[in-house]
Amino acid sequence: MRTKITLECTECKQRNYDTTKNKKDHPDRVEMKKYCRFCKTHTIHKETK
Repeated sequence: MRTKITLECTECKQRNYDTTKNKKDHPDRVEMKKYCRFCKTHTIHKETK
């Protein structure tokens, strides 16, 4: 079962991306390096509730 998650920039704390993840494969919180349009750079984005 895939669940919806929101990714938040660690630099500016903006919630930029909505995506899904498989809880069976990734039970802990996801971190991805994505482009932040507010910072205008690639930053680490963490999963929020």
